[in-house]
Amino acid sequence: MIRKIAVAGLLVLVCACKTPKKITEHRLLNDQTFLLSEISEDPDYGLTPEKPVEVGGVKEKEGPLNERRFLNALAGPEGQQISYYRAGSCCAVKSKNGFMGMAMLDNYRVSWEGASDTVSIYINMYDRGVLKAPSGFTIKK
Repeated sequence: MIRKIAVAGLLVLVCACKTPKKITEHRLLNDQTFLLSEISEDPDYGLTPEKPVEVGGVKEKEGPLNERRFLNALAGPEGQQISYYRAGSCCAVKSKNGFMGMAMLDNYRVSWEGASDTVSIYINMYDRGVLKAPSGFTIKK
């Protein structure tokens, strides 16, 4: 009996010491805009399907809103106001929050006054990660 109690106590102790999964909190500037504080030093972040921006929100039924909140936080290279449109879904990625372990990214085309072309930004609304402005963009003031 004492042995069973000792084993049960040990299991409780081990479970209590387990490090909880880090939850990334996204702060808002206002209802329509995330508050960003840094620009990514990774030249691929957000600009390739392999390193999408992870805005999350699909579980809370705010996935598309979170995509717009992220884009609304961006400015052009010299602080210009950007415009964007959703070009469509693409690029299947693994996601425990997606359907059968998979999710599709959304591709947005972004431009600003004086830009020679649009820039593709890949966004994952299924998973949540640290938000940064992609390289080449600045943060809206």
